[in-house]
Order: sequence, then C-alpha cells, then structure tokens
Amino acid sequence: MRQEKVWLSLPLQRRSCLQLGIAGLMGGSFFDLFRLTKVAAASDSGNDAGKPAKRPTSCILIWMDGGPTHFETFDPKPEAPAEIRGEFKPISTNVAGIQICEHLPKLASMADKYAIVRSVCHNQGNHGAGNHYMMTGAPPRIPVGCGAFVSFHPSMGSVTAYERSAPHGLPSYFSMPSMSRSGGPNFLGAKYAPFVVSDDPNNKNFRVRDLALPRGLEEPRFQSRRKLREMLDKLPRIEEASAVDPVQAIDEYYEQGYQLVTTPEAQKAFDMQSESDATRDAYGRNSFGQRALLARRLIEAGVPFVTLYDGGWDHHSDLFGALKTRLPSWDQTVAALINDLDQRGLLETTMVIALGEFGRTPKISTLPGQSKPGRDHWASAMSILFAGGGTPGGQVIGATDRLGHSAVERVLSPENFVSTVYHKLGIDPSKIYHSPSGRPNLLVSDPTPIRELMG
Repeated sequence: MRQEKVWLSLPLQRRSCLQLGIAGLMGGSFFDLFRLTKVAAASDSGNDAGKPAKRPTSCILIWMDGGPTHFETFDPKPEAPAEIRGEFKPISTNVAGIQICEHLPKLASMADKYAIVRSVCHNQGNHGAGNHYMMTGAPPRIPVGCGAFVSFHPSMGSVTAYERSAPHGLPSYFSMPSMSRSGGPNFLGAKYAPFVVSDDPNNKNFRVRDLALPRGLEEPRFQSRRKLREMLDKLPRIEEASAVDPVQAIDEYYEQGYQLVTTPEAQKAFDMQSESDATRDAYGRNSFGQRALLARRLIEAGVPFVTLYDGGWDHHSDLFGALKTRLPSWDQTVAALINDLDQRGLLETTMVIALGEFGRTPKISTLPGQSKPGRDHWASAMSILFAGGGTPGGQVIGATDRLGHSAVERVLSPENFVSTVYHKLGIDPSKIYHSPSGRPNLLVSDPTPIRELMG
C-alpha cells in the first residue's frame, strides 16, 4: 500500500494541450480515455517463496440508486398492519428462520451463500446526502439537496483504485453504465475516477467506446505518433510547464490509454461473445443482467472494484406494480452472479453487495396527483445483501422493530459498513490521507467492521 501523502491530481483539460500545441496528437473522446484510466502497477509482493499467490479480494457493488424498500426485499413484516406490510408475502429461504420477499425466489433458494444486514441506519434522508454517506462512509460536511451530486470524500471504488492496481493495462475501478452521485475520487484526483462503460453489453454488437484504435489509425501510424509525442514531451517549454500546470499528467494519461487499447488481456475482458448462450441466458438477456456478467469478467481479469449502477428504486408511487415486474429479473441476475462466482471458485475472494442510500417509509401512502401508492425516503432502516469475500452466509445481522420503523438490534452505521468493505479489500479504514492543502482526512471515522461479516 502507498504511504505517501495524497495530492490533488487535476483533470487534464483539452485547452492545456492546445496551449502547448500538442492537441493534434490526440483525438476526441480517445483523449478522455487516457484521462480517466489508471495504468497497471506492479503486483503486490510479499508472498512466501514457493507458495502460490493468494488472489486478493475484489468487490462488485450493486448500487440500487433511489433507495430500495426493505419491506419488499429483505425485511418483510407479515404481522404488521396492512398499510405497513404491503401487498407482497414473505417466503422461506433454504436457511431455517430466514424469510425474504416472495418475488425473490432464486435468492431464497441460496440464502446460505449470503448474509442480510437489517440494521444499518443513518440520518441523511435525501438522495444526495444518503448516497454520499453510504458510498464513502463519511457524512456530508454541509447540508445538501436531494438531487445534489456531492463529493466531500473519496468513494470506496476510488480509494480501492488508489490502493490497489489491476493487471494487463486495465483500470482498477469500473462503473456501469454511469457513476453514482458520490462515486468519484474527490481529493485523490481524476486518475482514480471510475472508468465508465456506458455501452450496453446486451446489444448484439457491443463494443466499448474507444477500446480500440480510432478508425483509419493503423498500429504503425499509432506508434509513430506515440514516439513523436515522447519527443515533444522533452521540449524545455513542456518540462517547465509541468511543474505548475496539469499538463504534467499527460505522460501518465497517454500511457494509460495506450495500455488499455493495445493489451490483449484488456481487450479479452470485454469479449462478451466468448460467453456461452447458457451463461448469458442465466444472467438474463437485459442490460442489468449482461452488465453483471461483464462485471464478473472484469473481476476474473483482476479488476478489484466494479460498481453496477442500478437506478430507479425511488418508488414514491406504483411501488407494487413496478416491483412485480422488476424484482423477478433482478433476482435472476443477482442469484446468477453469486452462483457463477461460486462455481468458478471466485466467490471466496469476491464480495457481491447490494444496497441503496436508505430504505423506505413504514407506512404506504399515495402522493397528491398519484393514483397508486408507494413509500417515501427512510434512513432509519435499510437492508443490505452481502455475499462472498469470506462472508459467512445463511445469517441475518441486526433487526428492525415489528413495524420496520427503526433498527433496534445490533444497530450499525454506514461507517461500520464501509469499514467492513475496506477490511476485506485489505485496506486499513483508519488510514489518514492528506488533501492538497495538507489537511488530514480519516478514511473512515469509525474503522470498526461488522464482525459477523468478517468470518
């Protein structure tokens, strides 16, 4: 792990290249690829001689943006009044005493492979603040609006990218198909932002934008341009500018992009056509399902952190109609991902975590102007699915009261959750980073992990 101070790494702007007369060496979004990727570093050492290297733990974070209801997923309340328990019924899982929603039958059949945390809670009841808290383990420093995109602290994915490298020219942190509101690097700098794969792997002709040389640019010509750029970098005016200007990052950004588009292993990770029809069908022939499959391929290739951004869980209205359609396919995909990782021997070293920024209100209500009921934001209770990475399955951690109103047993915080993820990734959550101004920042203010998840 790195021990040096963290300094601000500003995004390299196109105008900086124009000022130095080198913009012609880079084209359009191809340049942006260099800016957002991280070159692979040497792999961690320290294994005992003669022993096979142990695969480090990785994470697939399924971010259910909007705040999924805990009642209609992993914390049903069948004994509560009708206006609280809702329309769905609970079903038993393959672990005695554990029940989840009836529309999650595949996950119910494999509850021994994951844990459910029912008692994480906080006090940030809007999307912007709740997202930040659960993504970073740090509450916002100032009040933020519900729709705000805030970044006061590095996200789990960006910290992982800073602490861990990926092999074969791959970035260490991916997010698909977009980045969450608080999924960025903050003071760690732009090179630790996620590489966003917005392209849909469910499309027949799926191809990641810019994951190949631009049309008309053959390899010899590309290499020629690369050598010319290296020569220009040695000019005194560029060397002088590098001390005070963000252009100092150009070498690294260029090399990152070069690695990604020219390394066969990096290209192979995105080859969805190499998967069998049976595997692709198991995950579900939809965007979310195929992105989950791509996430497994990236983890298999050595990427330590992948976020699956899964939006649309903010069900203020038509909660039951929407979830009757959505939950079965979501259930299929998440169950397939856990099973596939398990069958490939990867589940022991790969966390699969599903959560959003908070839960939903106990009482069902119909908003003015709406004809179908839903649930509002609720930060006093939520549920988290936590599988893999050495997590003991077949357990429920904590509990809410009989009405699902508040966490009342084994009450846990976002800090506890994020610290658990860091511990499993081999990152010390009590570490102190320094911002560009020299201000010390605790990675997590309470570095205590959830002991039941640690194994």
